Amino acid sequence: MGRILALDVGRKRTGIATTDPQQIIATGLCMQPTHEVVNYLKQYMAANDVEAIVIGEPTTVHGVPSESMQYITPLVNQIRRAFPLLRLEMYDERFTSRLAQQAILESGARKKQRQDKGLVDMVSAVIILQSYLEARTWERSRE
Repeated sequence: MGRILALDVGRKRTGIATTDPQQIIATGLCMQPTHEVVNYLKQYMAANDVEAIVIGEPTTVHGVPSESMQYITPLVNQIRRAFPLLRLEMYDERFTSRLAQQAILESGARKKQRQDKGLVDMVSAVIILQSYLEARTWERSRE
């Protein structure tokens, strides 16, 4: 069983999270400049078995894709070209940035750490991945 990665894609930065090999726990991995994500993934996957990538899909409160998709879609296409056999899944990321900021605040982080947008992006990726794992577990329990 390979790891699952999650990406919280932003215009400038992308937060990346990963599971353990048993796909139980989501952990923040890093933040990368968005234009360097594919190269980072190539290096990471050369050293780690990755089964799938979950990409945060920004939607409005009405459930339609937000305008942020204009810079997420090209990255998704690049990842598909670089890893044609890898499973890619889009996953609703509504409110993850707010949840990430709240989690960082509640962790007791200092003001400077709370203002680190890269940290917010990485924590958002963790929230996306943990939510994805929980939804998958719930769906499997219904089968």
